[in-house]
Amino acid sequence: MDLNSDLGEGFGIWELGDDTALLGVISSANVACGFHAGDPSTMRRVCEEAARNGVKIGAQVSYRDLAGFGRRFIDADPVELADEVLYQIGALDACARAAGTEVVYVKPHGALYNATVHHEKQAEAVVNGTKAFKDLPILGLPGSQLLEKASRAGLRPVQEAFADRGYTPEGTLVPRKEPNALLTETAQIIERATRLLDGEIVAVDGTVLKTQAESLCVHGDTPGAVAHARAVREALGSVAPFA
Repeated sequence: MDLNSDLGEGFGIWELGDDTALLGVISSANVACGFHAGDPSTMRRVCEEAARNGVKIGAQVSYRDLAGFGRRFIDADPVELADEVLYQIGALDACARAAGTEVVYVKPHGALYNATVHHEKQAEAVVNGTKAFKDLPILGLPGSQLLEKASRAGLRPVQEAFADRGYTPEGTLVPRKEPNALLTETAQIIERATRLLDGEIVAVDGTVLKTQAESLCVHGDTPGAVAHARAVREALGSVAPFA
């Protein structure tokens, strides 16, 4: 099982999460590309640390929304959105190559991630922007338009699950503003991880969802993220990048 986390989400003098510690635990890093968080120096630093730790680098692409941390839906023009996805991947790949590595997958962030579950045009835009750069794997929610569009375009769709997020009975993520959106207790997160090995996720109402997720995410900005990630890695037994 791949274990991924969102990194590089500080900006300028502001820091968010312990990137260095998490890079010693995870196998894949979703690095912010400057649109919802991150800046050139942060991007380059995280890429260098990822390379030293043998961690794969993914571009965490977003709406252009620094003020909202990429968590607000934007009715973006699909052509412009595709170009912005391409731009973000290219910027991060430049930092990765300077560190002797490269970007090997793409994952949307926040509101864009959620939008591409059902929004066909935006899902297609993310795929088009990715494909314009290179045929890279795309991480997304199982059953999403994003993964369907990726598959049709000849890109590898990678089903993802979340160790620290609540699920609705329909298999989507509980919105962050609603109760039970976040799992904050390590025991809950470990249970999610071990249940995932059996191909199951339990929704907030007790519904058991079947999944074939290849990658498990622990958010870098969740309180106690490093301890959670270490506990999950121990519970999984071993982790390895999907890419």
